[in-house]
Amino acid sequence: QVQLVESGGGLVQAGGSLRLSCATSGSSFRTGAMAWFRQAPGKERDFVGAINRSGGNTYYADSVKGRFTISRDNAKNTVYLQMNSLKPEDTAIYYCAARLGLTATTKSNDYAYWGQGTQVTVSS
Repeated sequence: QVQLVESGGGLVQAGGSLRLSCATSGSSFRTGAMAWFRQAPGKERDFVGAINRSGGNTYYADSVKGRFTISRDNAKNTVYLQMNSLKPEDTAIYYCAARLGLTATTKSNDYAYWGQGTQVTVSS
């Protein structure tokens, strides 16, 4: 079993930055690709970014492209989401997800393991 724990969320003004972290534990050696999703109140959970096992390939939602960067440190079993130029519409609960497959995907159904989420609030 793989456990995921997110951290780094908080309140920030528009234009500011935050870095989210997602630490994996348990059977971390089984973790392949990882991703971040987010869910705003009253909305569906949306894809934000994904990274394959090696870290060589990354994918982003159009809404965050150029502002957010996903990365991972396999030695530390941790994936990161650097968020710059934050906007009020980025306000959501951010979830880390992991799958056994090595290839990153944008579909939430492809990810078997999920963290509890961390709140990000961007004030205008």
